[in-house]
Order: sequence, then C-alpha cells, then structure tokens
Amino acid sequence: MTTTPELPVIDLNGSGTRRAICPHDCPDGCAMTVTVEDGRATAVRGDPDHPFTRGGLCVKVNNYVDRVYSPDRITTPLRRTGPKGSGRFEQITWDEALDTIASTWKRVIAEHGAEAVMPVSYLGTQGTLNGLNVGDPFFNRMGATVSERTYCDSGASTAYVMSVGPTAGVDPESLVHSRYIVIWACNMISTNLHLWPFVAEAQRRGAKVVVIDPVRHRTAARADWHVPIRPGTDGALAMALIHVIIGEGLTDDAYVADHTLGIDELTERVAGCTPEWAEAETGIPADDIRTLAREYAAGQPSMIRIGVAIERHPGGGSTVRAISCLPGLVGAWRRPGGGLLALPLWAFPVNWDALSRPELRPEGTRIINQFHLGRALNGEVDGPPIHALMVYNSNPVVVCPDQEKVLAGLAREDLFTVVSEQFLTDTAQYADIVLPAATQLEQTDVMFSWGHFYIGLNRPSIPPVGEAVSNTELFRRLAAAMGYDDDCFRMTDEELIAAAYDWSAPALQGITPQTLAETGWARLNLPSPDDYAPHAEGGFPTPSGRHEFLSGAAAGGDFVLPLFRQGSNEAQPGGVVDPLPRYVPPAGTDGAHPLCLISPKSHAYINSSYANLAAQQRVQGEPSAWLHPTDAADRGVVDGDLVRVFNDRGEILVRAVVTEEVTRGVVMASMGAWRAQAKGQATVNAINPTGFADLGHAPTFSDTKVQVERS
Repeated sequence: MTTTPELPVIDLNGSGTRRAICPHDCPDGCAMTVTVEDGRATAVRGDPDHPFTRGGLCVKVNNYVDRVYSPDRITTPLRRTGPKGSGRFEQITWDEALDTIASTWKRVIAEHGAEAVMPVSYLGTQGTLNGLNVGDPFFNRMGATVSERTYCDSGASTAYVMSVGPTAGVDPESLVHSRYIVIWACNMISTNLHLWPFVAEAQRRGAKVVVIDPVRHRTAARADWHVPIRPGTDGALAMALIHVIIGEGLTDDAYVADHTLGIDELTERVAGCTPEWAEAETGIPADDIRTLAREYAAGQPSMIRIGVAIERHPGGGSTVRAISCLPGLVGAWRRPGGGLLALPLWAFPVNWDALSRPELRPEGTRIINQFHLGRALNGEVDGPPIHALMVYNSNPVVVCPDQEKVLAGLAREDLFTVVSEQFLTDTAQYADIVLPAATQLEQTDVMFSWGHFYIGLNRPSIPPVGEAVSNTELFRRLAAAMGYDDDCFRMTDEELIAAAYDWSAPALQGITPQTLAETGWARLNLPSPDDYAPHAEGGFPTPSGRHEFLSGAAAGGDFVLPLFRQGSNEAQPGGVVDPLPRYVPPAGTDGAHPLCLISPKSHAYINSSYANLAAQQRVQGEPSAWLHPTDAADRGVVDGDLVRVFNDRGEILVRAVVTEEVTRGVVMASMGAWRAQAKGQATVNAINPTGFADLGHAPTFSDTKVQVERS
C-alpha cells in the first residue's frame, strides 16, 4: 500500500477536456474524454489514444451527457407521499432523509435483529470504490443479512478457478495473433464491442472465426461459421470435442505430459461422448462436431472466448470445466493469442478484503442470494423476516427473477425501503426514501476491467447535479447517522484508493494514483500483447501448478467467490463436486411448455440501465420475442403479432419477430426493458427461474421452458 495520494485539484466550474472511464458492468472499460464548458459537460467521447477504446463508445453511452442532465434525473432526496408503486414523492433535505433512515433502521434492529435489514446491490456502477463492494463494510458492521450476488460469472469463475486457477490467462489484445477463434455464448458486438476489432484483425490475417450460439446475432453474422446449438447443451458439445481431439490423436502430447493433470481420467470420462451422442443432445451434425474439433486443434494458436450466458443453465459450471480443458489438450497456451479468455481481471492486484471489510461482520450472519429476494420479502426463508431493504447499484424489480413475488414484497406497508438512484426506476417507485446518486462525471473512482489490462482513474468532470452524491459519500453519511465510528467510515476517496490496490505489486510497477491523475489510464506492467503467453511453460495457479483436467480444488466442494457475498466465506454451498468435467443436461420441455426461452443482454441497454432513455429505446425497439418460422406457424403466429409468452411462474406480452436467425425450439426475449415499456407490466424475469446451476450459485435463466400463443 502507498501513502495516501494527493491528487490535483480540479476546477469543476471551469472549462476544458477532462478524462473519465465508463462506469458500467462491461468488459470494455472504455476511456472517455469529457468536454466541459463553464462547469457543464457538453460532450462525452471515446478516448482516441486508449489502445482498447480507440476513440469509440457504444450505443449505450455515446450520449452519456443526456443521462447526466436528463429532466427525469433524481437530484434531491425524496419521501414517498402516495401508495407504494405510485411514484408520488416529495422533496426533503438530506438531514431529514438520514434521520428517517437511521431511526427506522435502529428501531428494526431493536425489534427484530440486524438480519431483518437486507442490502440489495450489484454493478450499476463497476468502479472499485463505488461498485460491487462499496456498501459491504457498512452492512457487515451492522450485521445485516449478507446479500449474495451471483448474477454473472460466479459459476463460470468457480469452474475456471477449479481448472486453471485465478489467472488472467490471455491478453485480449493478443487475439490479433490467433489463428482460430471460437466465440462461445457471447454476442461480442453487442456486449464486448471493443474486442471485436482485434477479432476482425485476426480474421483479416487469415484466422477463422466461429460463433456457437442458439441465435445468429450481430456477432454470428460476421463470423466465418455460425454453429447453432440447443440452449444448455454446450457441455455435450465440449465433451464431444474432447472425445475427438483425444481419440484422433490431435493433442499436443508434450504440453499435456508436462503441464496438465488428469489426462487418463479425462480420456476415460469422454469415452462415450461421441459426436453422434452429442448431435442428439445439441442438434449439431456429428460431422460438424468433428470438423470443429479438428480445425480447433490444428489452428494454433487457437482461442476460445466464453460469454456470461455459458453458465446460465443447470450444468453451466460443468460446461465451463469441459471447455477449459480444450486449450490444455491442444497446447493453445503456448503462444500469444492462444488459450481461454474469460476474466482478465485476475491480473489486477485488488485488495478485496480492504473493500469488503469481512472482519466487521458477526460470525454466522445469514446469507440470502438475490435470486431469492422475492421469497425473502414474503417470509419464505429461514430467520427473521426482512423489515428494511436498502437498494443501490441495482434495479431488482427488473433484474431479479420471481418478479411478481418481488413486487408483492416491495408493496408491503411494513417494509421500509431505501433506494439510492439516478432515476425513478421500477424499484424506486416502491421506495419510502429515494436518495440522489451521482453519475460517473460527478465522482472519483479507480476502474479496472474484466475485459482488458488497463487501469484508469476517473476524476469528477463537473460539480454534482443537484444534491447527488457518490456511493462512497453516501455510506460515509449513513455510517455517521448510525453512529459507526470505525476508521473505514471516515476514509476519504483518496484514502480508499490507496487501500483498494496493492500499489507495490509488480503489475502496478510505475503506476500510482498520481500518475493516473496525469495520464487517465495505464496498461498494467505486463508483457506486450505480442509477447504475453503466461502459461507457455505451465505455471498455473492451481494446487498442482498444472492445468487441471482433474481438479484438486473440487475436493473442497462448491463455492461462491467471497467478493460476490460481502467477503463472506461462511455457509458455502459445499457438497460433492465431480473433479472431472461432465455433462449435465438441461431440464426437459413438456407438452404445456415445449419451447426454451433465453433472455440475453440487450444491444442498447446494459442490464436495465438506459432502458428509460429515448435514444436507446429507439435503437432497441419495443420488447419482442424471436421465434423460428416453424414454431411460429405451429402456433398461428405471424411477424408483428402481440404474443403471450408464459409458464407456471407468469407471463409477458411482447411483439413476435419471426426469423430463421433463432434456432427452432427456442424463444429469445432480451432482458432490460422496464415495466413501463411492457404491454402487460411484466418483463422477462417474471418467467425466469430462481434455481441455481451446478457451481457458484449461478442462475439458470437459459433453462426457462415456456409456451407462446397469440394474445
């Protein structure tokens, strides 16, 4: 840790060009330039000098100024005056808001215990300071119910760590050197746009690009080969690829012998996983499976980019375990541009415990996963009922499953709900107190990326709009109101920056908060993309030091990384975990619900953010469901019909898009729209399940069985 940095003072009422970093939960972590005139931002653009951003922003944020100065922005604390859900509020002062919140929480704790208070948050902002863990110290100190947040990459991360350990693995910029690129369950152009130029450059140099996905989306349309697959059967395909690679002698025998563990056990496990068996599961012709295996093995260095959707079915963790074996089998790790790209964030020396402060939490504190928020708010979990809810960095009405139960719980008159937000979201409509949250142009943060190797410092570009405050300032104020005097609640943003990273780590050599204040961003002190191949000679951070087909970490049972659960390592899922990859099939359809619904991220929204802004709504269009022409014809549905998509959990009303771009038997309805945009006031998470996948308490949102009929 360094001493507290002294950062230059910024004249927020002046004019000029400021540096900023996009705040959102996206692997691109874009560097931005902000044009400011007399204290008002007039334009936000991608930084042309940043090697990954390259001057461009996506449709979500290229008009970020409109978000900052939207007339719908919450700029003062609000108190509810009408029924819950009515959206009727009055302005109050910060002192009134804090007094109300603190007195109510103290009463709830006195009457029901601290676990009757529950925080709900995720990554509405992704900053190190203001993001995932910003409220953890406060609620750990309170002893409130621990909120487990496993929406994205928890199961995949657990599986990845079991296989290759917590390694960054691949530099995304090195994809220009790849000869064979498999993009698996990832619509890169919509959700990882700034990686695509590196893929396109590899393509221009002769690489073959393959996309495996149930939908021929924007990315698949630009690939050399789109391989359509039935949702939830990716594990069967991976096992069959392993079968072919081993059976046809396509392995890199020297790499396998020197740097992997468990080849004999893996060979036995996949003995029956023939391409013909996988064809019956996946719908992919056996000959195509053989071709894919042979091309992948021969096209060195070969690369696999997995997306978040890969984990969202009952066997999601096992699927990632199987996919993780492939680069070790063919020696893809030997050269830059080879291996498996999941989360490069492991390269950043973040002090997670300094962010979460798990030592403040009383031993044995209850843990509730947010997928079960509806149950918790309706008294269907063990322990005291939830009497107070604090929501920040999230819009659970839209992003949580079990939407009707969540709404019913939020409507309880005996539930005290506080929401920190920039807009009156579907969740904020049910709040008792709403607090004005800052945008990225109004706050300080350090930004690492889960999609590249650049760290950035975001400084305020403008004064706060109205009375908005950053999350760090919010929790300083809440701690003072509750009488918590621990040192961590008095730390300035500059002190938090000093604590958040190990600034003495080799990866940060030559990089300090002060240098970042001058440059805005810097690449970690790692080899160049042309040279970065950290596992060319093995050296995996696993128990054996090898790429583990047979996982030593599996002996400890299933686990959720503590950063997803306020730093807690208690009450882990545990249980028996197979040390080898296996195939876990999706739930079968039935006569009443014969179609499989998938709900990927929207092109113009990021989760539910921006779904209230007109420009993004025009790009995204109204909520829809894509159906294959055969499935549509069987139901008398034509393009443009209003249709009802339903199961036993609920229903949504959306416009039908009849297209061959979606695999037969599949319905695609993107998530993110707010209830105001939905014809029946329900969005897709009203029908998604609350069950966990096999590892890391990952969601099973891609294992939703539905029926479709004309409305």
